[in-house]
Amino acid sequence: MRLFGVLMPASRSILWNKIRIPNKTRWAEQVALSPAGPKAISRETCLPEKQHKLSSLAALLLVIVAAIATIEAPVSAHEIPNDVVVQMYLKPESRQLILLMRVPLEAMRDVSIPLYGPGYINIGDADASLRDATEIWLTNFITLKADNKVLDQWSIDAVRVSLPSDLSFVNYASAYAHILGPPLADATELYRDQAMLDVIITYPLAAAAAEFSIDPDLGRLGLRTTTVLHFLPSEGVQRVFEFFGSPGMVPLDPRWHHAFLRFVKTGILHILDGTDHLLFVLCLIIPFRRLRPLIAIVTSFTVAHSITLIASAFALVPKALWFPPLIETLIAASIVYMAFENIVGSRWERRWLIAFGFGLVHGFGYSFALSESLQFAGSHLLTSLFAFNLGVEIGQLLIILLAVPLLNFLFRTPVKERMGTILLSALLAHSGWHWMSERAVALSAYQFTWPVFTAAFLASVMRWAMLLLIIGVAVWVLYKVYRRCVISTT
Repeated sequence: MRLFGVLMPASRSILWNKIRIPNKTRWAEQVALSPAGPKAISRETCLPEKQHKLSSLAALLLVIVAAIATIEAPVSAHEIPNDVVVQMYLKPESRQLILLMRVPLEAMRDVSIPLYGPGYINIGDADASLRDATEIWLTNFITLKADNKVLDQWSIDAVRVSLPSDLSFVNYASAYAHILGPPLADATELYRDQAMLDVIITYPLAAAAAEFSIDPDLGRLGLRTTTVLHFLPSEGVQRVFEFFGSPGMVPLDPRWHHAFLRFVKTGILHILDGTDHLLFVLCLIIPFRRLRPLIAIVTSFTVAHSITLIASAFALVPKALWFPPLIETLIAASIVYMAFENIVGSRWERRWLIAFGFGLVHGFGYSFALSESLQFAGSHLLTSLFAFNLGVEIGQLLIILLAVPLLNFLFRTPVKERMGTILLSALLAHSGWHWMSERAVALSAYQFTWPVFTAAFLASVMRWAMLLLIIGVAVWVLYKVYRRCVISTT
């Protein structure tokens, strides 16, 4: 549209000069020759009004056609696909690192693939183009390290196109044999945007036994890119990773300190990014900002969410689809309840028990984020659990350290403190109520079915009974500790 706006005045100016200026000259000549002067002769005698209108209309049509042609000319023939799934196998073998990949060919934009007919791939002549696509879109954006040294030497050993219905990438052996096997027949009618690109890339190694890491910067392949990587170490079991977009450098067999640092960072980011968790912590501390009640309430919340977080890591949670939306709804409800309790008034001797109960719910919420990251833990599950929980506590401590001084500054008098508590809690209750309503609607879409009484169900009941026993012991210990603290202060 901006181009049209620029072309329109310029084109009209050119056409005006071509059409109107000669008439101006002829009119001036007739004026000079006429004894009656300019009044006797008008421009309309040289160019009738209808001809002016037709000329202007023709000029407008020419400008519209030129603008449309100019605007549509640079539009690319290959749009960015919405969802792209990349499959990868990585295996160290015989002093080389073998990488198998399957990528939708439609994600390889701006690469000229030989076509014929209505858009079928000319399979017999496509080898060079497929290698170019592999180098441009894959090898240039994949960084592999062995013992923290970049593997900058690589070779493309084989490329081929496959049908979208091909199932050879179910395991490493069949995928490797498929890529090296006979190609599709030249007469196969396969559209470019339906084909899969299969490649084998090898990286020379100084030693097969090394610590490997990968940075698959493949987010540019589509609007939503998912990479499924199967790592087959020379010793140990296969590990499966699922990346979204470009995850950065990922250790494939991390040491304990790699896992520890990664999960501490994950825990901090999760608590700081989770607005509902932030608001709940704020609701906890608004009326209780002195040291002793603050320690009691935060400790109860910490112990509770640690119990359910660890229980979730060991699969002590329901597998039903309705469970995550139920927990999200209860988290929103916890904000509403704590906010209303702040408005009507509460004592910290009771608040620690409420914080413990809702901490159990928030622990399940933390576990949903943890379950997506446990693939990066390697063989260090307990270390990663402890690190993630530590990260959550660090995030909560940062919130408290920032919120308590600010609240103390705002509530400098008893009157201001009471009014401020009511107003701030009302705002938090409003936000929590909207979340609770929206999540309750999402929860209502799921169907709850009663479990079947089988041996597996009875085993899960026993595990839940053990979890309830642990929760009961934790509540009893906290009660004894807090009661002793209250008696010692009276």
